[in-house]
Amino acid sequence: MQQVISVGNQDFKSIRENNYFYIDKTSFIKEWWENGDSVTLITRPRRFGKTLNMSMVETFFSNTEKEQAKLFEDLEIWKDKRYQQLQGSYPVLFLSFATVKESDYEKTRRKICQLITNLYMKYHFLIEEDFLKDKERDFYESVSVDMDDNAATMALYQLSDYLSRYYGKKVLILLDEYDTPMQEAYVHGYWKELSVFIRSLFNAAFKTNPALERGLLTGITRVSKESIFSDLNNLEVITTTSRKYETSFGFTEEEVKQALYLFDMEDSFDDVKQWYDGFCFGKQRDIYNPWSITKYLDTKELKSYWANTSSNQLIAKLLQQSNSDIKVVMENLLYGKQIEEVLDEEIVFEQLDENENAIWSLLLASGYLKVHGIKENEIYTLSLTNLEVLKMFDKMIQGWFSKPSAKYNDFMKALRMNDINYMNRFMNQMTQSVFSYFDTGGREPEKFYHGFVLGLIADAKGEYTITSNRESGFGRYDVLLEPEDKDQDAYIFEFKVQDTLEENTLQDTVNAALKQIEEKHYDVQLIAKGIKKEKIRHYGFAFCGKKVLIGK
Repeated sequence: MQQVISVGNQDFKSIRENNYFYIDKTSFIKEWWENGDSVTLITRPRRFGKTLNMSMVETFFSNTEKEQAKLFEDLEIWKDKRYQQLQGSYPVLFLSFATVKESDYEKTRRKICQLITNLYMKYHFLIEEDFLKDKERDFYESVSVDMDDNAATMALYQLSDYLSRYYGKKVLILLDEYDTPMQEAYVHGYWKELSVFIRSLFNAAFKTNPALERGLLTGITRVSKESIFSDLNNLEVITTTSRKYETSFGFTEEEVKQALYLFDMEDSFDDVKQWYDGFCFGKQRDIYNPWSITKYLDTKELKSYWANTSSNQLIAKLLQQSNSDIKVVMENLLYGKQIEEVLDEEIVFEQLDENENAIWSLLLASGYLKVHGIKENEIYTLSLTNLEVLKMFDKMIQGWFSKPSAKYNDFMKALRMNDINYMNRFMNQMTQSVFSYFDTGGREPEKFYHGFVLGLIADAKGEYTITSNRESGFGRYDVLLEPEDKDQDAYIFEFKVQDTLEENTLQDTVNAALKQIEEKHYDVQLIAKGIKKEKIRHYGFAFCGKKVLIGK
């Protein structure tokens, strides 16, 4: 009888007890243990089996799971008798921050405190058996969702001590999706507060903890050491380009072939490879996303499954605020081209607004990009990962830079009809109803408007060649629309933020933008391609906060 695919099941015990479809990844246990690293952080894209592997590690090592040895008996790890003795031999603390997705600091802090409180409730027998001293009992009972920062940041440290003494053995601490609250904190603007709290928590749990045997953390991004790991000089960081654990997360090509054979679908391998192959970890190529493969095995339909598993808020925010050069590179990626970019796999959240290359680090860590090679000075050769990612990526970009497409078509219609009044009404309606001050009031608001307008005119591809921030005449224009039909109108856009010291009104700013188009001779490129001067329309976009004025 064919195995059942339990879609989305991340509980190792449940999968094995019910004989659900499972790809054996227990060799990770042996590799991790024999590497001997005190604290290991492994970053992998979402839906790559991080939580299932952490559940597997907990089930294997936890001394409360000693009777679960049968779950491993036909798996790779059981071939080594040393590990048969190791199973069920350690106290294990397992937390996941996957659900910590709050909009402010206080809610985030309370949720983390609740997760820690839940751990304390699990080991309440320490109080019931009268094992703890009076002051330890007092501390134990003080652990709650409302505990103060000192108690919260020391709670894992203290529980490790209690369990280590009770069992006569040091503990393992497993923390899954450690960076989920970090990303939310950056998106919602409370990063500094949270980083102070998390740094203290991690320092106590993973650095100054004499009761710790090993620590294992997983996440999507490698958050900078200075941010939250400043005191952890014992931390081994494994990113997508590291050689360790290359095949432990995701399915190898051989594993995919075996799975297709198991479900009588081996004839579809070539299509599956085209859609889902392409992820690279370390030197290991041809890694497949487990979520997409299991969904395909279940539905037998080739389509993009990964798109529905995350909101991608952080990447969307950075992309919307990025400059026009980055948007041009995005377009090259969608055309299947490779790009070369300088990037650092370490994410420094405090610098994301200032570091324009941060988007590439996030796209790589999130699985949208794969590495073809790394040159000196951290220059990475990158491309989109596979067909599924390309389709999803295209849809995501259209979604980030567009709202209802009918309105966007209306904007293009108004542009072609020279209806400047409608264009102004549309833009001001959007700024008031959709944009936030955070969007338009950042360090470089021109970038936001530039990106938004590029999204508005994206539907014109095919009829127009759209270029952005390119040289023409004596400068660099903001946006240029060159018609495929030379008898149609061409358009040049220039964006300007109002300089309130020099310009009394937005109309003054529009005039300055139009003057720049003329003085810099941006028309030269179009005229050289055979477009008549009278067919080139100039538009100045002036804005101050949420107020916009378009003029010609």
